[in-house]
Amino acid sequence: MNILLLAPFASLAALLFAAYLSYSVMKESEGSAEMVKIAEAIRHGARAYLKRQYAGVAIFFAVMFVVLLVFAFIGYLSYFVSFAFLTGGFFSALSGYIGMTIATNANARTAFAAKKSLNRSLKIAFSSGAVMGLAVVGLGMFHLSFWYYFLDWFYRFLPEAEKIQKITSAMLNFGMGASSMALFARVGGGIYTKAADVGADLVGKVEVGIPEDDPRNPAVIADNVGDNVGDVAGMGADLYESYIGSIVSTTALAVAAGLGIRGVAIPFVVAAVGVLASIIGTFFVKSGEDADQGVLLKALRKGTYVSSLLVVVVSYFLIRNILGVEYIGVFYAMLSGLIAGLLIGFFTEYFTSDTYSPTQKLSATANTGPATVIISGISLGMLSTALPVIIIGIAVLASFYLAGGAESFNMGLFGVGISAVGLLSTLGITLATDAYGPVADNAGGIAEMSHQESEVRERTDALDSLGNTTAATGKGFAIGSAALTALALIVAYKNEVELIAVSVRPDFHFSLSILNPNVLIGLFIGGMLAFIFAAFTMESVGKAAQEIVTEVRRQFKGNKGILDGTVEPDYARCVDICTRAAQREMILPSLMAIIAPILVGVLLGVNGVAGMLAGSTVTGFLLAVMMANSGGAWDNAKKYIEAGNHGGKGSDSHKAAVVGDTVGDPFKDTSGPSINILIKLLCMVSIVFASFVLQNSIF
Repeated sequence: MNILLLAPFASLAALLFAAYLSYSVMKESEGSAEMVKIAEAIRHGARAYLKRQYAGVAIFFAVMFVVLLVFAFIGYLSYFVSFAFLTGGFFSALSGYIGMTIATNANARTAFAAKKSLNRSLKIAFSSGAVMGLAVVGLGMFHLSFWYYFLDWFYRFLPEAEKIQKITSAMLNFGMGASSMALFARVGGGIYTKAADVGADLVGKVEVGIPEDDPRNPAVIADNVGDNVGDVAGMGADLYESYIGSIVSTTALAVAAGLGIRGVAIPFVVAAVGVLASIIGTFFVKSGEDADQGVLLKALRKGTYVSSLLVVVVSYFLIRNILGVEYIGVFYAMLSGLIAGLLIGFFTEYFTSDTYSPTQKLSATANTGPATVIISGISLGMLSTALPVIIIGIAVLASFYLAGGAESFNMGLFGVGISAVGLLSTLGITLATDAYGPVADNAGGIAEMSHQESEVRERTDALDSLGNTTAATGKGFAIGSAALTALALIVAYKNEVELIAVSVRPDFHFSLSILNPNVLIGLFIGGMLAFIFAAFTMESVGKAAQEIVTEVRRQFKGNKGILDGTVEPDYARCVDICTRAAQREMILPSLMAIIAPILVGVLLGVNGVAGMLAGSTVTGFLLAVMMANSGGAWDNAKKYIEAGNHGGKGSDSHKAAVVGDTVGDPFKDTSGPSINILIKLLCMVSIVFASFVLQNSIF
C-alpha cells in the first residue's frame, strides 16, 4: 500500500510541472500586433469548436449515464460504473482541452522566438507539447488513484483477496467513458482539421497557385484551428484512454495470476516512474542553431531515450523488491513493451520522414503525375505494416514467456499486460514530441501570414518539417500501444466473463476455437468494422471538404480584392462550416463503436464478441498503420519537393504531390488514428455489458 502512494505523488508532480511549463511559455512575447491578431483568431476558432463539441457530447454522456444507472439497478453492473463513466469522459476531455489551450497560446510565441534563435523556438514549442503530455499522464494517474483509494475504503471490511478482486473488477469497467470521449474528440477533430486542410489546398494551392498558409486563403485560419482540435485535443484524449486502459487491464490480470495487491501495484508503480522520468527527460531537449533535420530529431530523441533509460533502471529495482527476485521476468516483460514502442516509433519515422529513402522515392514518382504518387503511397503504407506487426508479435511472445507463461498461463498474460504499460510508461515525453508538431505547424503559418523575414521562415519551416515526422511517429506509437492495450483488454474481458458467469450462468464455458461458427462470424464482423469505420470517416471528410471548397471558390469569385491582398477574406465563415460539419459527421461512426459489441453479443454471445474483438484488433491495427504511414509519407514527399527537389514549388511534380498529400490528409489525421480508439472502445463496451450479454444472448 505504501508503494502505491507513488501514483498520486507522480500525478501531483506531473500537474505541477505542467503548470510551471505553462507559466514559462506564457511569459514569452507573442510578437507584433499582426501576429497577436492571427493567434487570437486561431484561439477563438478552437474554443468555439470545443465548446460546440463538448455541448453535443455532454448530451450523449447524460443519456449513457442514465442507461448505465438502469443497468446497474437491474443488476447487470456496479453503480460505480455509471459515475466512473462520467469521470473518465471528463478527465479525457480536460486533458485535450489543456493541451489545446497551451498549444494555441504557444504558436505565435514560437514564431516570434524564431526571430531570436532556433533553440529558443524549439524550447517553447516542445514545452507546450510537454504540458499536454504531462497533463494526460497526471490526470490519468489522478483519476485511477482516486478510484483505487475510494474503492479500497468502500470494500475495507472484506478479506484482502476478495477486496482486491472487487477493486480491479470494478476499475476494469471504468475506461468506457474515456474511450467514448476519445473517439468523439478524434473523429470530430479529425474531420474538422482535414476538411479545412483539403479544402484550403485544393483551391489555394492547386487551383489558384498561392502558397500554403497564405493569408489570402479564406480557409487558412480554419486549417490552423484544425491542427489544434484534431492533432492536439484529439491525440490527448486518445492516449489518455490508452494510458488508463493499459493500467486497469493489467491490474485485473495481476489478480487472475494470483499476485494480489503486489501485482496490482506493479502497473501503477511503473507508470508513476515513467511520469517522473518524463519530467526529467524534458530538460535534455535542446539544440544549436543548425536547422538540419537530423540535429533537431536528435534533440527530441535525447529526451525520450533518457526517460526510457531511467524507467528501465528504476523499474528493475522496484519490481524486484515488490514481487521478489523469482518474478524478475515481469521486469523483462515490461522492458519488451518499452523497446517495442521505441522500435515502432523509429520504423514509423523511417517510412514517413524525407530523411530516408522510402519517402524520397515516393517524391520522385510525382514526376509522372498524381496517379503514380497515389499508387506508390498506398504501396508504401501497405509495406510499412510488416515491421510493426513483427515487433508487436515478438513483444507479445517475449513478454508472455519472460513473465513465466510456460509455467503459468495467467502469469504469461500478466506479462503481456505489463508490456503494454511499459510501452506507455514514457507517454509524458512521447506525447510531448507529438503535440509539439501542431504548435510548430501553426508557428510556420503565423510567420507566413504576418510576412516575417526569410530567416524566421527558415527556422519555423525546419520546426514544421520536424513536426510532421514527430506527428507520424506519435501516431505509430499510439497505434502500437492500442494493439498491446487491446490484447490485454481482450484477455481481461475473458477473465471478467468467467468471473461473472460463476454467479449468473454456472453452466457457461468459453469455446474460442476458430472452428466455432460464432467465433468465426465474430472475426469477420470485427474485421469489417474497421473498414466500415474508415469508410464513414473518409466520407465525412470528403463531404465537409466539398463545403469548404465551394465556400473558398465563392469568396475568390465574389471579391477579386481577396487575391489582390486589398480585402481580408471571411475566415469565420470557413471556421463555422468546419465546426458544424464535424459535429454532424462524427455521430454515426462514434455510435457504431458502442452499438456493435452489444448487438453482436445478443446475436452471437460472448464467444462471438471475443471473435469480434480479435478481428477488429488485427484488421484495425494493420489498417491504421497503413493509413497513417501512407498519409505521413505523402505529406513529407510534398515538403521534400517544396524544399527544392524535383522542380520545387509550383512545378508539375509539386502539384502532383499536393494531390497525394490531399488524399493522405484524412488517411493520417482522421481515419487512421481513430481506428486505434475504435478497437479499444469495442473492448471497453464489451467488458461493461458482459453481464447483460451473458444473460440475454440468443446463443
